[in-house]
Amino acid sequence: MNILIIGENAHYKETLQKFGEHHSYSLVGEHREAEKFLESHDLVMDFIIDEEPARFEIYVDKNATVFLNTCKVSLGELTFMVGHNLQSRIFGFNGLPTFINRPILEVSLWRSTGEADLKKVCDALNTEYLIVDDRVGLVTPRVICMIINEAYYTVMEGTATREDIDMAMKLGTNYPFGPFEWCRRIGITHVYELLEALYEDTRDERYKICPLLKKEYLSQ
Repeated sequence: MNILIIGENAHYKETLQKFGEHHSYSLVGEHREAEKFLESHDLVMDFIIDEEPARFEIYVDKNATVFLNTCKVSLGELTFMVGHNLQSRIFGFNGLPTFINRPILEVSLWRSTGEADLKKVCDALNTEYLIVDDRVGLVTPRVICMIINEAYYTVMEGTATREDIDMAMKLGTNYPFGPFEWCRRIGITHVYELLEALYEDTRDERYKICPLLKKEYLSQ
């Protein structure tokens, strides 16, 4: 497949690791540059749509197959902005750092009729996939970022150190990383903005950002 990546070099590297070198890859850093290449590629992977949701309009009149990083903004919100008038075939996916190169691709559908198209794409990519509800945070990012937030509360309250929390989570739950190690790998900006989007969407106190996490985000 010819795959167009909209994002940064780190996105290109993780996508290459996930799908392998038998595909052809192109990388562009912004939507204006990407627009002229959409229909000449078999698949578009847009990692930065959450930063520029207004740029979703580039997909309206194009015949493209697009994976959109919908951790911080849902497909429903994006399509609402264009009056649900869309020619491209779109899917949401978990595009946060460290989450691409995994055996199962976490995806969401705009319409249930899109599952057949999704299967064709994932078969061509030779990847398994799991369909989750089209909601901000999807599933894995929502859970992991909530755990990170709770870990910050635990440190702020003086209950345990960051190192102890990381070690306890890895030994006690068999997680590959502790909460603070995961936060560094994902990036505190992504963690903060995802929790902010979740709280705005749900008003659930579980996603209310810990003051210590907010302080570290603002002091970058």
